Amino acid sequence: MPFPDAFYRWRPHPWHGLDAGENAPEVVNAYIEITPFDPVKYETEKKTGYLMVDRPQRASSLQPSLYGFIPRTYCGKRTAMLMGDDLKGDKDPLDICVFSERPITRSDILLHARVLGGLPMIDDDEADDKIIAVLATDNIWGDARELDDLPHVLIERLDHYFRTYKMQPGKKCSVKIGEPYGREHAQKVISASMQDYLDHYGE
Repeated sequence: MPFPDAFYRWRPHPWHGLDAGENAPEVVNAYIEITPFDPVKYETEKKTGYLMVDRPQRASSLQPSLYGFIPRTYCGKRTAMLMGDDLKGDKDPLDICVFSERPITRSDILLHARVLGGLPMIDDDEADDKIIAVLATDNIWGDARELDDLPHVLIERLDHYFRTYKMQPGKKCSVKIGEPYGREHAQKVISASMQDYLDHYGE
């Protein structure tokens, strides 16, 4: 649905003012907060939509992909139910990890991402899926359609990062990650999160 002309006089909020994409859940819009190997964790401030410094990364693990979220998604009851456990969603937009063959070194950008699969992650007993995708126009990865089309080591790096990025000496890690899932289930997760958004925020 097109926005009125007045809408474009101001920058839209990246979570609420953008959309998931015309071809979601197959190809989605991804708002990028963190670039690969950045030692600082950035996060979109929910009220203003500005990208803010959350914290320097404490551990030596660094994000191996572009990282952000899909606009107008919300990890609520429908999304959590797909985990198969009695869980709650984390009440955040749905996270997405995007691989690109060429280095993209700036964040606070929007790109089109082709969905391949995901990691079922539970953080502090809340569902926190990580969708895995590739830059839709990428010269190397753009033809990928399934998670198996990527080198397995890339998925291993994501898995390792999310298992370790919150680790602190003397504290028990709250993160659990199951087996990666493929494109079909990832699209179900995205669709559920889009419906969760409508349930929570409306149109």
